[in-house]
Amino acid sequence: MSAKAPYQPWSRAEQLAQIANNEFDVLIIGAGASGAGVFLDALSRGLSAAIIDKQDFMAGTSSRSTKLVHGGVRYLEQAVKELNIGKYQLVKEALSERKRMLNMAPHLAWPLNLVTPVKGFIALPYFRIGLGVYDFLSGSEKIGPSKIESKATLSQICPDLDTQSLSGGVSYFDGQFDDARFGVSMIRTGIEMGGNAANYIDVLELKKTDGRVSGARCKNLKSQEQFEVNAKVVINTTGPWTDKLRAMADPDYKKLMTVSSGVHVLVDRELLPQGRGILVPETPDGRVLFILPWLGKTLIGTTDDPATLSEEPGVSDVEIDYVLETANAWLSKPIVRSEITSVWSGLRPLVSDPDAQSTASISRDHVVLDDNGLISLTGGKWTTWRRMAEDCMDHVVKNNLISARPCATYQLKLVGAQDNADAAKRALAHLPNDIQQHLWQAYGDRAPQVIFRGGEERLVEGQPYIKAEIDWALQYEGAVTADDVLNRRLRVAMLDTKVAEQIRSQIESLLAA
Repeated sequence: MSAKAPYQPWSRAEQLAQIANNEFDVLIIGAGASGAGVFLDALSRGLSAAIIDKQDFMAGTSSRSTKLVHGGVRYLEQAVKELNIGKYQLVKEALSERKRMLNMAPHLAWPLNLVTPVKGFIALPYFRIGLGVYDFLSGSEKIGPSKIESKATLSQICPDLDTQSLSGGVSYFDGQFDDARFGVSMIRTGIEMGGNAANYIDVLELKKTDGRVSGARCKNLKSQEQFEVNAKVVINTTGPWTDKLRAMADPDYKKLMTVSSGVHVLVDRELLPQGRGILVPETPDGRVLFILPWLGKTLIGTTDDPATLSEEPGVSDVEIDYVLETANAWLSKPIVRSEITSVWSGLRPLVSDPDAQSTASISRDHVVLDDNGLISLTGGKWTTWRRMAEDCMDHVVKNNLISARPCATYQLKLVGAQDNADAAKRALAHLPNDIQQHLWQAYGDRAPQVIFRGGEERLVEGQPYIKAEIDWALQYEGAVTADDVLNRRLRVAMLDTKVAEQIRSQIESLLAA
């Protein structure tokens, strides 16, 4: 399989031609964060690899996160209270991966300062000590110090915050990112490393040789054509759908997965003028709530409730009310429904525990399983994708399923973070500031290639999206439908559904042509 050069288009038809009826060292089913991670890991070891997904790349959980690259402050608190060494190790591992993720694509992932507002003077040292431990666990990978903040500072961070009952706050650093664009960049990086990728491919059945999974019979959902793919190793990274694929490999499989839903609300009010986030440390039902700046909007979330499998998880009025009521309990000026520009929900893949009392307490740690040769990687979270993929491929090599050199993703740079950043920024200098900032954040040092496609006119007046981006998404980033572009390439539908609908007709015209 030949690697793509940065200037070469990404043709789905070409990718499919190279995947169909061919054999690979590794076939990955499921192109979310975990699958894309295994894709990159396998390629970094010198293996041939293909990745497929029934939906678009990153269409599920991986584009519907809370947009944090974090160790998990809540998990650390649980680890201490429960004396749970597993959760402690999970936080420590995530903190070490956090810095690597920020370095891998600085245009798509960046440090974020958050503050936890605190009620009562006794609670202030409690949170300060806890976040100090969080800093300590970061070690040399720390991205900024935690400190106590005054009520006056809290008012500057969020002018609408009700500070009357507060004693102050404690600030700390974590990371934030554009999840779907980060994931699509992972796939594009893999293609340029010699891998193959195709979206909208359904797995009809798993092929077996001597009782072991050795490939898959697939259907192209756009043409309805069927084909087969053979592989030395088949890896299941379908997240919430993990058990569905495991059932194909072993009808006597033991159910592993539980899912919970995480609802997020986007509002158009500038609640956080300094670009710093808020972690509400306690809610009436014992959860936490984030109020975060994200790509020009304010993101509020999330919930954690038992859910059923769905490719398009809905959001109920009850869930929206819960998010708004919980946030408004901390604000002097309540958020009203007319300020909402978008809502969405993501399903979290949880490794089930029959003794767990709620989905909030079920493990988010990852596991690697072998069902008659189908290797399943599931659980975990966005921040630890690289380590999860490394553990999965180490398992494959250790158990003699395939021979390969060690993982080489430790210092990997994704597309958009591989060339001369200063030169790329100079190439954008003639554009309005908001368009410059948007293009750099979305494409990094590839932004000049985007505008080279032509069409620097705005798609919608007052919005930073330009016409060249549609062609780029369709020709260079694997988008197939208007929703692929609006939800996971431009991100506009996740930010403002009304603006997205103004752009939809322009995308559909290009697709029709």
